[in-house]
Amino acid sequence: MNIKSILPNSGIDRELVTFSQNEMPSLTYKIDTDRNCITGNTKDAEAVLQAAYLILNTERYGYPIYSHNYGIELWDLYGKPRNYVLSELKRRISEALTQDERIISVDGWSFHTIKNAVIVSFVIHTIFGDINASKEVAA
Repeated sequence: MNIKSILPNSGIDRELVTFSQNEMPSLTYKIDTDRNCITGNTKDAEAVLQAAYLILNTERYGYPIYSHNYGIELWDLYGKPRNYVLSELKRRISEALTQDERIISVDGWSFHTIKNAVIVSFVIHTIFGDINASKEVAA
């Protein structure tokens, strides 16, 4: 059976079929990062937080399975001056996360530098409410 034989081709039936390529699901599998396994389902704000975690832990352009709009570019920040890294982290985290249509904006930046890393904390404004998040980046 080919796809053309099952899609409506006229009238009211065609109006009932809608496609949204960029719409992100609210209900998804819950990833338990501590135990490295799937533990049921998650939705709404918790699903967005999980999506943010996955985006911020995937190097952009590093995996052919992902779109060029998915992930964050961090590899080229290693060894750069801290002031440059801090300003770029704001831009890159915001750009990476707002690719998800459920995320409205990112702000409330806070940086804590330790020996060989920067811990950046921020607030993710979503359609489900505000979420506090953080990301550790090796310097």
